[in-house]
Amino acid sequence: MALLEVEGVSVNYGAVAAVRDISLAVEAGEIVTLIGANGAGKSTILRAVSKLVSPRCGTIRFDGRDITRLPPEALVRLGMAHSPEGRQVLARQSVGDNLELGAYVRHDRDGIARDMKRMYELFPRLSERRRQPAGTLSGGEQQMLAMARALMSKPRLLLLDEPSLGLAPLLVAEIFEIIAGLGAMGATILLVEQNARLAMRVASRTYVVESGAIVLSGPSGELVSDPRVTRAYLG
Repeated sequence: MALLEVEGVSVNYGAVAAVRDISLAVEAGEIVTLIGANGAGKSTILRAVSKLVSPRCGTIRFDGRDITRLPPEALVRLGMAHSPEGRQVLARQSVGDNLELGAYVRHDRDGIARDMKRMYELFPRLSERRRQPAGTLSGGEQQMLAMARALMSKPRLLLLDEPSLGLAPLLVAEIFEIIAGLGAMGATILLVEQNARLAMRVASRTYVVESGAIVLSGPSGELVSDPRVTRAYLG
């Protein structure tokens, strides 16, 4: 049984169909990526999974449980964390406060302290800026903070939305090294990313999204040489 199962999910924004009849699965311990052009519906799929938007139809299961009608906060308690596009850090709060807020569903103070230390080891720049207001960080540092904050809830599934958006190439490479490292440690990640080449490099499987629908899927190592993917997304 997959950790995440999405079956026949459609989402409308008013009268506009944003995604149509989406079905996908993510196994525990794997990284899966959604690639596609800007506006294809990738972020909407993540938002539907984390219940930031309500599907018009379809079913979403997490560890075998139907979560289609659950509110977002219930999914955090079940072990799902969403690092959103645009980072959305709490600008006036310190880096440390942002991280602590990521653990708001937890009550194990010793465990939270250990994970704070682990986040500072995983993201050394955050350790250097732990007392600095998050709004004063660079874009890359804010992305690191958004990811670390999501990890503070100890998620069984991490949803990452466009982690490379707006970042300089060196920072993009650093972010993807961190994602690959999380995967090597056994994290389960559903990744939305416009940089298809990097996304497919860290993900074991890929879904290609076009105009709100999944048009191709398979092992990343196979799709990376598919002429349709190469022509459209890999240049």
